[in-house]
Amino acid sequence: MKQSIEQLMLQLNEKRQRYALATVVANVGSVSAKTGAKAVIDEHGKLLYGWIGGGCAESETCFQAVQSIEKRESIMFEIDLDDEMLGVGMPCGGKMSVFVEPFIPNPSVWLIGHGQVVEALSKLASMMGFDVIINDPSASFEQYPDAKSIICDDLDYQQLKPSEEDYVVIATQHKGDHLSMAQAVRSGAKYIALIASKKRAKLVLEYLQEVTAKQLSETQLSTPAGIDIGAKTPQEIALSVVAEIVIQRRGASGELMSLDIQQCELPLLRVAHE
Repeated sequence: MKQSIEQLMLQLNEKRQRYALATVVANVGSVSAKTGAKAVIDEHGKLLYGWIGGGCAESETCFQAVQSIEKRESIMFEIDLDDEMLGVGMPCGGKMSVFVEPFIPNPSVWLIGHGQVVEALSKLASMMGFDVIINDPSASFEQYPDAKSIICDDLDYQQLKPSEEDYVVIATQHKGDHLSMAQAVRSGAKYIALIASKKRAKLVLEYLQEVTAKQLSETQLSTPAGIDIGAKTPQEIALSVVAEIVIQRRGASGELMSLDIQQCELPLLRVAHE
């Protein structure tokens, strides 16, 4: 039985693959793809499913789909099929308006460890739009209701396989943190954080320099993890780490955004007294 476009999109979502959905939203004149025609295009510009018109329109739509995925934003564009430049020396006729919508999987936050810090991290990361993956032998969905996935049978961390856009936070309370850190570094994850004391962090870094020196130089490593908010409680520690992850994700500075009131020309407030 022929696969539907919805089934294909579901499969791509489950595989965490990037793609774009192109839809013809308007057309004028002689065009082969009418209003409502759809196509699924992968991040490399390959048409996976559907019909968006022949050679005159397909190449431009696939190009725009790649741009949409790379920019992570929707694109509306028009194709003038009377333009010979789009064809092979002869115009196709008509015009089309095409809307391209990118589908980008949420980045994942891999949480290695357990305890109140990990529980708070799971909640906050989920609220920020991350897919949370818990890796701990004692973990359960009852304990981590916000988690997307839970791994309980990975004592040697071989299932720790984040993508380049994922984030890894290790909070094992010194138990195997050096081993999980080494595996995370080898995986090529975008950001790896270790929640530990400065003394412990130094020991782990020394170990990593011995076993993964090359990969370590190419990794965004944060330890002790988080930004300085004076965190004391497990929840505050989790907040400082998630804030740092958001800074990394958005490419922000982390600086205060408040205005200098002394340099602002503010109107004087008049208070009427009865």
